[in-house]
Amino acid sequence: MFYAIVKFIGLNLFRIFLRLEIEGQENIPKEGPLMLACNHISLLDPPVVGAACTRNVHWMAKEELFVPVLGTIYKWLGAFPVKRGTADRAALKHGIDIMKNNEVLAIFPEGTRSKTGALGKAAPGALMMAGQVRATILPACVIGTDIKRQGKLWPKVIVRFGKPIEFPKDSFVDKALLTKLTEEMMQEIAKLQAGEK
Repeated sequence: MFYAIVKFIGLNLFRIFLRLEIEGQENIPKEGPLMLACNHISLLDPPVVGAACTRNVHWMAKEELFVPVLGTIYKWLGAFPVKRGTADRAALKHGIDIMKNNEVLAIFPEGTRSKTGALGKAAPGALMMAGQVRATILPACVIGTDIKRQGKLWPKVIVRFGKPIEFPKDSFVDKALLTKLTEEMMQEIAKLQAGEK
């Protein structure tokens, strides 16, 4: 209930103050395990993309954000902390469990924010958790949330959801397959960023 209320309020505020436009919501699978993979240009990305998604989203977020009070609110909204720079096994297990429960786990495959707005390379192992449960991969792109860099008082923000990417049936999930799907995912995010259909 708390998530739904915050999402409703946030979505309407984003439409007014960020002139939020959402494209491709029809591409979001209505059910089943899903990994949403999006570019990252601003701290606004998680709430904006989460509000734009038709399903509840769980975000992996750096543990430094989980300060008293705010950290509790983030957890209520489905976010959970991850220790960057290490193999945080507890966070990885939690992310896998989310998808095993047929829910949505959202990641920033680049691993950090882009300071220029340009799409970087995916971090090694970006799709490892998705491979554990053969979750559907949903490429997504956010444009315009980097308000400070753009220097605009009334920005226009766009969230685009691309076509889902499925793990091949009966295939063995190994490093080669994960690398191939990661490249395909990043290419799709780049197309969304460029406005290609």
